[in-house]
Amino acid sequence: MPAVDADVPVLIVGGGPVGLTARALLERWGVPTLLVEKHADLSPFPRARLVNVRSMEILRQLGLAAEVTAHAFAAEYGRIRFRDTLHGPDFASAAMVGIHAPVPESPVTGVVTSQDRLEPTLLAAADAPTRFGAELVDLAEETDHVVARLVDHRRGEETRVRARYVLAADGANSTVRERLGIGTTGPGALAGVTTVVFDADLDDWRAERPAGVYFTPHGSFLPLYPEGGWAWIAPTPEDVEHADWPGLVSRALGPRPDARTAVRVDVSRVQHWVMNASVAERLRHGRILLAGDAAHAVPIIGGLGMNAGIADAHNLCWKLAGVLHGWAGPGLLDSYEPERLPVAHRTLRQAVANTQLMLQVQNKRRDQVQAGETTPEEGIELPWSERYFAQLGLVLGVAYRSDAVLCDGDGDGRDDGDGDGTSPEPPDSGTDYVPTTEPGHRLPHLWLTPDRSTLDSSGEWFTLLTAAPDHWERQTDGTAPWPLRVEPLPHEHTDLFGLRPQGALLVRPDGHIAARWPDFPSSDSPLRAALTALTRPTAP
Repeated sequence: MPAVDADVPVLIVGGGPVGLTARALLERWGVPTLLVEKHADLSPFPRARLVNVRSMEILRQLGLAAEVTAHAFAAEYGRIRFRDTLHGPDFASAAMVGIHAPVPESPVTGVVTSQDRLEPTLLAAADAPTRFGAELVDLAEETDHVVARLVDHRRGEETRVRARYVLAADGANSTVRERLGIGTTGPGALAGVTTVVFDADLDDWRAERPAGVYFTPHGSFLPLYPEGGWAWIAPTPEDVEHADWPGLVSRALGPRPDARTAVRVDVSRVQHWVMNASVAERLRHGRILLAGDAAHAVPIIGGLGMNAGIADAHNLCWKLAGVLHGWAGPGLLDSYEPERLPVAHRTLRQAVANTQLMLQVQNKRRDQVQAGETTPEEGIELPWSERYFAQLGLVLGVAYRSDAVLCDGDGDGRDDGDGDGTSPEPPDSGTDYVPTTEPGHRLPHLWLTPDRSTLDSSGEWFTLLTAAPDHWERQTDGTAPWPLRVEPLPHEHTDLFGLRPQGALLVRPDGHIAARWPDFPSSDSPLRAALTALTRPTAP
C-alpha cells in the first residue's frame, strides 16, 4: 500500500467552478487545501453559461467580479430568443432577470459567460496546490481524518492523501458519492445531449438581436465568446461514430436568408453528455461533504446548477474554516445539510419548471405554424411574462433554517425548528424576491457609501451591523476567539432593516443573517452568547 504523500486540512475533489471557488474561499480563510482533478486540464467546453447575481456577489467578495465581467458578454446578451431558425425573426423573447440589466436588490449584475472563460479566473485566484490528472479512486474515513487513494494518470503512480475533511465537487457522476453509497432522488437521466463547438460566419445574425441562447426546433445555438465562436446543443444522434457534425450543424442552421447555400461550419470539439436531474439523499458522511453537481444534478435550462454549487461552497467554507481554526466546534458542520439540501430540491424543481415553460413556448409555436394562424413577427405570449423563468426569488431569497441561525433576540436558543436544530423545509421563495432581515435570509443590499454595499461588510469574519457601534463595541471584549467586526449602519437604514436606534444584525461570513436584535438586548454578553450558540465551540 502506498505511503501517505500529502497531509492537508481539506482535500477538494473536482476542478470545476465549485471546487475552484472553494479553493479560493478557503485560501482567504488561511486554510491549506489540495485540489485534485481527474482530467489533465481545465474543461475546454463552454458548459455552464450564466453567472447569476448571487454568484457575482460571491465573486465580488473574492475580488473577481470585475475580471469576470470583463471577459463576459455585454449586458444585451442577457436574453433568450425563440426562433423557427437561427436567422429568422423572434417569435418569443425574454430578458434574463438580473443579467440583462441591473436590479436594485444587488450591487452587481450577473453575466453571460462560458465556463471555460470563468474557470481560469477562479484557478488564478488562489495559490493552493492542484493536481490535474489525479483521479480519486477510493477513500476511507477514520476517526480524525480521511485517507484518499489517487491514481496519477500522467505518471501512472498511485498515491494517498490524508485530510481532516474532504469537499467532494466531482460532478454528477461523483466517485466520492458512489464510494460512500449515497443514493439520489429525482428523475435521474433525462436525455443524451451533444454539444458541438464550431466556428461559422454568423456575427451578422446576432448583431441586431443579441442573445445568450437562441432556441430553435433544430437545437439551441449559443454564442460562446464576445470575439466569436458558437455552440450547438441538441439530442445525441443514434450513430455518433459516423455522424457528420459539420453537416448536422449546417442543416440545423438552415440556409442564409439571402442565399440558397448552406453556412460553412468548422467544428472544433464535440462532447456527449447526459442531462441529469437528481439530488443526493445526503450531503454529508462524517468528514466528507458533497457540493455542486455531486450534491445536485440540475438540468441546464435557466442556468441554476453551477450557481447553486457556488452557493454550496460559500455556505460550507466558512464553517470548515471555523472548525479547523478552532473557533467553532465540529457540530457547526451539521448545519450544512439542513441549509443546502432544501435549496437543492427547490433548485431542481425550478429547473424542471423552466424546462416545461420552454417546451410550452415551442409547442405553442408548433401548433400555430401547423394551423397557419400567425407569423413569427406577430409573436406569442410568453408564460412567464417577460421574466426569464422568474427565479430571482430563488437566487436571492434563500432562507436557511438550522442551528446556525438564531431567533430574533435569542442569545442562546435556535431557530423556530422542531427541537433538534432543524425545521421543515422553508416555503418556496416564489418568483419575486422580497428583501428581509429575518434571520436565515441573505442580508439585503443597501448602499453604505456610493460604492460600498452592506454586502461588502461580509468577509472572513462575522459582521455586526448597527447604528450604535460605540454601544455595541463594549460587547466585543468577550467575543474572542471569533473573528468579528462592527460595521456602522447609517441611521437612515435602521427602519428599512427593522431596527431601533440601538438594534443590530449579526451577519455570518456567507452574508446570511445569523441573529437580529431589534433593540439592544437586556441580557448579559448577548454577542458572546449568540456566537457560542451559533458555532458551538469545543470546550477547552
